[in-house]
Amino acid sequence: MKTSEIRQKFLSFFESKGHQIVPSSPLVPANDPTLLFTNAGMVQFKDVFTGKETRPYKRATTSQRCVRAGGKHNDLENVGYTARHHTFFEMLGNFSFGDYFKREAIRNAWELLTTVYMLPAEKLWVTVYQEDDEAYDIWAKEIGVPAERIVRIGDNKGARYASDNFWQMADTGPCGPCSEIFYDHGPEIWGGPPGSPEEDGDRYIEIWNLVFMQFERDAEGNMPSLPKPCVDTGMGLERIAAVLQHVHSNYEIDLFQALIKAAARETGTTDLQNNSLKVIADHIRACSFLVVDGVIPSNEGRGYVLRRIVRRALRHGYKLGQTQPFFHKLVGDLVEQMGQAYPELAAKQERVEQVLRQEEERFSETLENGMRILDAALADVPAQGTLDGHTLFTLYDTYGFPVDLTADICREREVEVDLEGFEQAMTRQRDQARAAGKFKAAEGLSYHGAQTRFDGYEHLSGRGTVTALYVDGTAVDSVQAGQQAVVVLDATPFYAESGGQVGDTGVLQGADAHFDVSDTQKIQSGVFGHHGRLASGTLSVGDALEAQVDGRRRARTMRNHSATHLMHKALRQVLGGHVQQRGSLVDADKTRFDFAHDAPMSAEQVAEVERIVNAEVLKNEPVVTQVMAYDDAVKGGAMALFGEKYGDTVRVLDIGFSRELCGGTHVQRSGDIGLFKILSEGGVAAGVRRVEAITGDNALAWAQQTAATLQRAAGMLKSQPAELTERIGQLQGQLKAAEHDLEQAKHKLASQASSDLLDQAIELGGARLLVAQLKGTDPKALRGIVDDLKGRVKSGVILLATEAEGKISLVAGVTADLVSKIKAGELVGSVAAHLGGKGGGRPDMAMGGGTDVAALPAAMSGVEPWVRERLA
Repeated sequence: MKTSEIRQKFLSFFESKGHQIVPSSPLVPANDPTLLFTNAGMVQFKDVFTGKETRPYKRATTSQRCVRAGGKHNDLENVGYTARHHTFFEMLGNFSFGDYFKREAIRNAWELLTTVYMLPAEKLWVTVYQEDDEAYDIWAKEIGVPAERIVRIGDNKGARYASDNFWQMADTGPCGPCSEIFYDHGPEIWGGPPGSPEEDGDRYIEIWNLVFMQFERDAEGNMPSLPKPCVDTGMGLERIAAVLQHVHSNYEIDLFQALIKAAARETGTTDLQNNSLKVIADHIRACSFLVVDGVIPSNEGRGYVLRRIVRRALRHGYKLGQTQPFFHKLVGDLVEQMGQAYPELAAKQERVEQVLRQEEERFSETLENGMRILDAALADVPAQGTLDGHTLFTLYDTYGFPVDLTADICREREVEVDLEGFEQAMTRQRDQARAAGKFKAAEGLSYHGAQTRFDGYEHLSGRGTVTALYVDGTAVDSVQAGQQAVVVLDATPFYAESGGQVGDTGVLQGADAHFDVSDTQKIQSGVFGHHGRLASGTLSVGDALEAQVDGRRRARTMRNHSATHLMHKALRQVLGGHVQQRGSLVDADKTRFDFAHDAPMSAEQVAEVERIVNAEVLKNEPVVTQVMAYDDAVKGGAMALFGEKYGDTVRVLDIGFSRELCGGTHVQRSGDIGLFKILSEGGVAAGVRRVEAITGDNALAWAQQTAATLQRAAGMLKSQPAELTERIGQLQGQLKAAEHDLEQAKHKLASQASSDLLDQAIELGGARLLVAQLKGTDPKALRGIVDDLKGRVKSGVILLATEAEGKISLVAGVTADLVSKIKAGELVGSVAAHLGGKGGGRPDMAMGGGTDVAALPAAMSGVEPWVRERLA
């Protein structure tokens, strides 16, 4: 049974059991800063399990693509050297949101494995949490699994519920026991059943985990039962494929064998068992799908993880003797294997190949830079010596230089490597990554009431009833005048910040209350919180309020938001289809739009984007919104934006030539946007550019201000605005000529000053000594004067000083014949020390200074004996 068939049979089976097939969510979790990557099937349903979000279905099944290569879940270093570690894997799962529970979950799992996949029942073992008698009885009495193949797993981490068979989402929140299903590969493979001393062997392999969300742990450790318990299951597609294809290693399944052969083809390798081929085959999946989901190689965050995976693959290609770009050529083979299940991969094949090829080309530069740094480090290490672990780690972590390659080069030069020191540095980094990636429950206000009805698409005013009040994060029954608070209404016209659009401001007015709204934010997915201050009166739960949005601010925000859609479409037309949103901020003043692109925009490209958007504005076509199923919207050409979370029913917005999924507020016709103007374009991260633009009255004000500035500038230059460029060019030429004349004059003055100063020099044993203070001389001119004086004397020592604004500048010069006895740096340093300063420089020329102006005469008078002593 091929991997693709296994995947499809799983989804079809649970669809027949009333489950909604839900597409895999992206590898970058939407609106979830607690995770680096999607690493489990339940991630996209997390808010459903916690009650913050509802779906139109209570049963779901997915084949979720996952990555574990950074933060808490990091399998990167094991990939290719074990049978079941991957950076990218697919998690098959079925979920119940308050519908069925243990009995149906267990029965479905057993039916699928033994009836659909036809696994021998006697090969299957199960585990349950030690205290979960309910699950044990279902397995034993209803399914008929013999007691010797049901293992109770207890608490083995020093505390109750601290068990491998007790799952929790975080330190607080939903949790519960789980039941795992294991497959027995047979006595010819070493290892014991789960819970035994030999459980780490490879004979008994976990293939499925059924999590029963039964309790909710609070901060004090109490665990009351959930009113609607849920089910969350996960079965690794690669693991079950290995079982069904009668192989022991995941790398032996059909999917991996095809990719391994492709890697061998591109590296010229004949040994298909080489671990490096396994690494490359695994990594092409992770890298390709990360790029599909919008990640670009960079030096931080998700981009850094992608870069590490790419370069690890390239390093293994290097080990196989392939020094030319090859990795990107495997994308087509991956599309052939997985493109049908994930059509987004096939649609973006060209973009994925482009990004990976560019990273391969960059890595060749890294190799060159790494070799230069390594050569410099090895120059200080004698033969039979050791390259320290810090240098080894710096090469690997900062410059991306592979440790294996460093070790090979060191061996050739008879130098050891401090791998222990490297591992210590690596461990410190992993500990920091784990701390940074630790999952924490999202902080927010605790709300258990009905969701807010949003009426703001059609109205800017309305009436609502207060359902909750919060002061300093705590729920209260009433708010007094002067207090800052958050107000929740059952219905509101105020838009809550979402999708890059800021929340509305305005007023809530009651019979005895006036509340100024400074921001609107979502407390939960469908619950709006009005943040602000009660200006007068008293506000209580249950009060009826009139809600009035700041219409002018909303209108300006809508213009900017609608223009953002047009600009996104125009950017894709001008720069290419690879342009994808990476973030946005739309408020009343501007639109700030981040997008994926690898190079700065030219002035011509910026102008073309402006032209396209303004052409759409001038068409003044009506803006059309439709609510439809997500799948229908995407099939109809609507663009889903990067980083946004969408439900099964979505709002589709058509503005001119743009069609996107969007829940924001917008103009009624494209002409309402008015003038569109891009103010700036620049880079914010590797492969990410940012455009800021304005519309409407903001754009008009900018145009008027710019025109007025040009008019004033033209008046000052006695020109017309159209002639400014020519006039400025003329002035620049005149300025350059004047600067040249000034330098010539300064040179003549310096020459004259030098002649006058030489008359003050004294003879010291065949050499001349000049010590002088120049008044009103630019400190920058001193060096030129000293240079000139050195050229006029055959043998001599010169020290000049000048004072300006309480600061003394010193310059000393020594002719070449005397530098063996007198160093200019020592001379100027000696004098500067008396002035509360310091100085130094070359033996023949040095500079310094100080601030003690009163001490200057005495310091200067001490130069002659200082020089005489050294000449003697």
